[in-house]
Amino acid sequence: MTNNSRKSARVRPYLVTGGRTRSRRPLLLETLISVVEFDPALEKTLIPESWRIYELCRSRQSVAEISTRLKLPLGVVRVLVCDLSDQGRVRVHATSIDSEQDQRDLLERVLRGLQTIS
Repeated sequence: MTNNSRKSARVRPYLVTGGRTRSRRPLLLETLISVVEFDPALEKTLIPESWRIYELCRSRQSVAEISTRLKLPLGVVRVLVCDLSDQGRVRVHATSIDSEQDQRDLLERVLRGLQTIS
């Protein structure tokens, strides 16, 4: 990989999010995202990265799964998911962890999910 291609790979995520590095609201790794009502015509209006997120979320996905499956940085995924949510295109499902046991169960589910991906 040349120095120029490394440099452009670092700049691209910044450009995709319009220079934004943080989402307007916190999205945890385990926050689930789903499409409200799939509309194939949106492919013409969304940027490619947002379209890929939108298309993937026809089945419920966590923020971590989106990032891994689309090979996009977490920060980029969080910003783009917030944009899609603000447009009413995706639903951000509430995440709550009330007890230590809930946290342990969640971590075990995330670990199993990551093991199936790799």
